[in-house]
Amino acid sequence: MAKKGKSISSPSKKIFVLDTSVILYDHDAINNFHEHDVAIPIQVLEELDHFKSGNDTRNFEARSFIRLIDETSKQKLISDWVSLKSPESGKFKVILNEKPLTINAEEVYGKGKTDHKILNAALSLKEEYPDQKVVLVSKDICLRLKAKALDLNAEDYETGKIKNVDELYAGTTEITDFPVEIIERVKKQSFIDATEITLPPKNGNHFYVLKNKRKTANVFYNNNLKTISAVSTDAIFKIKPKNIEQAFAIHALLDPEIKLVSIQGNAGTGKTLLAVASALEQRKNFRQIYVTRPIVSLSNKDIGFLPGDAKSKTDPFMAPIWDNLRFIKEQFIGDDKMSEKIDELITTEKIAIAPLAFIRGRTLTKIFFIIDEAQNLTPHEVKTIISRAGEHTKIVFTGDIYQIDTPYLDSESNGLSYLIENAKNHPLYAHITLQKGERSELANLANELL
Repeated sequence: MAKKGKSISSPSKKIFVLDTSVILYDHDAINNFHEHDVAIPIQVLEELDHFKSGNDTRNFEARSFIRLIDETSKQKLISDWVSLKSPESGKFKVILNEKPLTINAEEVYGKGKTDHKILNAALSLKEEYPDQKVVLVSKDICLRLKAKALDLNAEDYETGKIKNVDELYAGTTEITDFPVEIIERVKKQSFIDATEITLPPKNGNHFYVLKNKRKTANVFYNNNLKTISAVSTDAIFKIKPKNIEQAFAIHALLDPEIKLVSIQGNAGTGKTLLAVASALEQRKNFRQIYVTRPIVSLSNKDIGFLPGDAKSKTDPFMAPIWDNLRFIKEQFIGDDKMSEKIDELITTEKIAIAPLAFIRGRTLTKIFFIIDEAQNLTPHEVKTIISRAGEHTKIVFTGDIYQIDTPYLDSESNGLSYLIENAKNHPLYAHITLQKGERSELANLANELL
């Protein structure tokens, strides 16, 4: 066991202290600090013990971390430093923090709060290893600020974060002064060999607006076939695209060769409506249409406080999806046959609308699967959902990366941003960012001015 005041390794190595929020975000976090050492306060293990039961992703992360530590420690005591999985990795330990401190966070901020005990754990390491840089890693901004006020280094957990999110892949490019003859060819031919024309290099599927004065062609570049083709602006299920970005989104949603789609945009840009309408348009090609969203309460109370059975508790969270389905039905006023068909699809659960937690454990085979509000998912949750896809399944993620309701996620660390950045070059994937709000002029006013 390391002696007090002695470095456990080279002074160039750091000691990172992880709080509970980091573990619940990524259970494998302790293996992502390369050659540096990682410590967990005993209070974090106590908090994880409360999270280990349940079906939410955070429950999965808690259980996975506990198993990981058990496997790592084997017959060793984790109150001592133990080696992590590879020779290049640092060491790991649990901090018991039973010694008096020069600076005590509980005396400064108040006794009894777990966050303050975690701060003391990091402060104890700072005193024990003065030659090494000790850094508290937390997704909790307030905890990081409290640490810095105590002269303790603190950082956000960076793994999985997307840098320069304002430059995130948008899925479309506008080219001016494009050759008129190519624009005319696109309108006449189904496909054009992309190697015959000059386009900005792209490694994945991509949409282009080709312009030359008053002439315009809206095209899709298929990276797999190396072709470009015109994008239709026709209505689907009586929902007509109101701008070219919506037409691009519909094209991706209808293309059978594209199995994974993401649509990003502000509220009112039509993300969910287009996804649901496209699913209904292709209802005969899929065994089921499943529309879901993560349940994130905007108040401090969980859904368990709401009255009624499971459906009654979750229906308020699913209301925006039902609103979109109701809007689609209204387009068929006077067409009783189609209205009855939509009702039948709901009754027979050909269309199923339920919280995301309800699909855990399922294999998604021949399903059109729409995940709304995907910005409230972690990167691990997005990966888990996609990994459940069976044969002939299409998965669609919609959301607004700037409107996040989940604690400890932001525009850089949420699962939707992570998906867009990491899948943009894959031949099975297409993305489009919707810029213009189409809900109403009043709704646009809120997005633009307030």
